Amino acid sequence: AEKRDKKRYALKDKRMIRMQTMFGELEVKRNYYFDREKRRYVCLLDAFLQFEGAHGVSPLLEETAIHLAVTGSSYRQAAQSLEKLVGYACVSHETIRQLIVEAEVVGHRKMEKKGRVFFIEADGLYVKRQRSRRKGKEEKIVTIHQGWEKNGKRVSLVNRRYYVHQTNEPIWEAVESFLVKEYGYDPLEDWVVINGDGAPWITACREYFGDRGYFQLDRFHVAREIRQLFRGHARYRAIRKTFASWDEEGVLRELTSAIGTLEHEEKEKQLEALVRRIEEMPGCLRDYRVWLKEKGIDTTNMRAMGSAEGTMHVFAKRSKNGRSWKDAGIEAMLRAIVAIKDTLLIRTRHGVMCCVEEREETKREAIVKKALKRVQTQMAEVVRDNIPYLRQSSGAPIYEVLQALKGF
Repeated sequence: AEKRDKKRYALKDKRMIRMQTMFGELEVKRNYYFDREKRRYVCLLDAFLQFEGAHGVSPLLEETAIHLAVTGSSYRQAAQSLEKLVGYACVSHETIRQLIVEAEVVGHRKMEKKGRVFFIEADGLYVKRQRSRRKGKEEKIVTIHQGWEKNGKRVSLVNRRYYVHQTNEPIWEAVESFLVKEYGYDPLEDWVVINGDGAPWITACREYFGDRGYFQLDRFHVAREIRQLFRGHARYRAIRKTFASWDEEGVLRELTSAIGTLEHEEKEKQLEALVRRIEEMPGCLRDYRVWLKEKGIDTTNMRAMGSAEGTMHVFAKRSKNGRSWKDAGIEAMLRAIVAIKDTLLIRTRHGVMCCVEEREETKREAIVKKALKRVQTQMAEVVRDNIPYLRQSSGAPIYEVLQALKGF
């Protein structure tokens, strides 16, 4: 207050602000000044605290609310979880929603390029829309990585990043721009393997990447369709065996010979469409590793692709379950999910949120769960014979009180 420009700022009053924090509501008295140059009233402390209005949320509480909203099932659940965590109703679900919408994700994080092969898993997520002529819209989501690595018994993706298409630019042009910016991708030297279902926007990658790319039909989707068509059918076992051996010609032979043997007309049409889809994309059921070997690429440690459905589960868990969204709401939520999954910075209303790597969180959660299992036995050992008051018969009042508190 004393360091202010006193010729410009004239003290008029002291006013109270209330800020919600992780430790309760905080009241702060700040000076209310008249700005003689701009002819308006201001509180200089507000600018320092990045605070607006007479009520607000602390940066830590804001960060916690955003994380709960993204990793939980709804804004309401996030508000309820936050209330249980801090002990009072600090923010409403609508406030949390607004925090997500206003958050700005810093989408750039330079990756260290590892190898000349990029793996892309593409799939669409259909999300319902609120008060719109269209019932819903497909969100185009892509997972990019550069292979697999073993961490003990678990296998993780190398250099994994998510990309959600939210511009008017053609999808594969946008993906290539993302590859160049984030990974240093070279269109003339590097190779791309794309895995996805037969959606037109996904198969368009074949034309876009040309000889530098290889498209493979997602085996989860193909296996599911074969199961729906042939479960209980005499040829089902033979088709599954041929499909598992990566024999595209054999699968086509089996499927073509099965036309006319299905009981329902709808299944016949579905089978014909499946055969036609495979025939239109030669090589879509073959092992991509054979193609890479022909290009002189070492395929050691490369695995079968098929994490597209797992990718969709990550996003569908938060965006579906019967919910409807406005365009701004779902776009902001998808950006926030990507930021947390890819450990990107999020600029919030009151600061910058640094996302923690998922692997560290998983390790921390495992340690906590393991510790909780030992709590009961350790507690009994610590308490036994160390607190004289507790060494009483089962009829004593303290015994009844402790029994009533059991599991509280």
